[in-house]
Amino acid sequence: MKKCLIRFCLLVTVVALVAGTADAQTRRPAKKRSTAAKKKNTSKDQGAANAAVAPAKDTTKPVAAIPQVDIKLDTPLRSLRNDAIITQNLVKDRTPLPYENIREDDAVYRQRVWREIDVHEKMNMAFVYKAKEDNGDQRFISILLNGIKSGQITPFDAAVDDRFTTPMTFKQIAETMVGKPKVISVPDSKNDPDGSKGLMRDTVIVPEWNPDLIERYQIKEEWVFDKASSRMQVRILGIAPELTILNDDGSFRAVLPIFWVYYPDLRSMLAKCEAYNGKNYGGRMSWEELFESRMFASRIVKSTIDNPGDQMVENYIKDPILRLLEGENIKEKIFNYEQDLWSY
Repeated sequence: MKKCLIRFCLLVTVVALVAGTADAQTRRPAKKRSTAAKKKNTSKDQGAANAAVAPAKDTTKPVAAIPQVDIKLDTPLRSLRNDAIITQNLVKDRTPLPYENIREDDAVYRQRVWREIDVHEKMNMAFVYKAKEDNGDQRFISILLNGIKSGQITPFDAAVDDRFTTPMTFKQIAETMVGKPKVISVPDSKNDPDGSKGLMRDTVIVPEWNPDLIERYQIKEEWVFDKASSRMQVRILGIAPELTILNDDGSFRAVLPIFWVYYPDLRSMLAKCEAYNGKNYGGRMSWEELFESRMFASRIVKSTIDNPGDQMVENYIKDPILRLLEGENIKEKIFNYEQDLWSY
């Protein structure tokens, strides 16, 4: 009897364990389904909440489009007929004569001089001759810019140095000489004609290129005494136009060199461009002949004579009259070196 009772208890225990395991297995999938349902409901609620919120609007003021800076040069218009009573072919055939070679051992004396040409002087009026001919505007700055834009010559940044180390692009020259566009706010006369609403709009101010602001040119040259030929020779190394910078009220502020051009590279182009001659229009010379013949007036602004600090004359002489006298003194020292070599 006891054995039967023990067997019956064991059977009940096993049945209870089997029933619990089956119940657990049937409940697990139900939990998964409820979790997934909760996730779906949560995502639906979030989507509905996002849909209920209005999209954000960009309230920033639109910025006006800023155009690129450029120097507008007139396109040369060639004459369709012979604009003279003579046939002009000399200009087309001109080529500069090559320089005489100077050996390094023969250059017993060398000095560098920086000069400044003022276009307002009577002898320098050819630099601002405003006529237009077959090769375009006859102002010297226009000749240089046309040569740079066409790729005939390479400009070098004058803000870096005067040793022709850093080439410039035409765009960089335009930004320096013309200036960058400015965005300013002005009253919106279209949407607010009477100004009662106080509406403003952005407008772009683009400065225009004014060639008359190039009033000076700087020339870098070297004086060499060649003992083989027993004479002093001068060679121009570079030319730099200087921009006149004005204040907001139009008063003078400063003069800034913009770029340097290597003169030996420039000679072939200048040989085909005529310079204005106010005394005889038919006796005009090329720009290359003008520079080689020294047909310009200038003043010395710097030299290597007794200048260990490599300073401009204006940095150690403040009086303008004394600067001119210092320039004449430098010129006389170079002249006297050659003269002192001879005995009379």
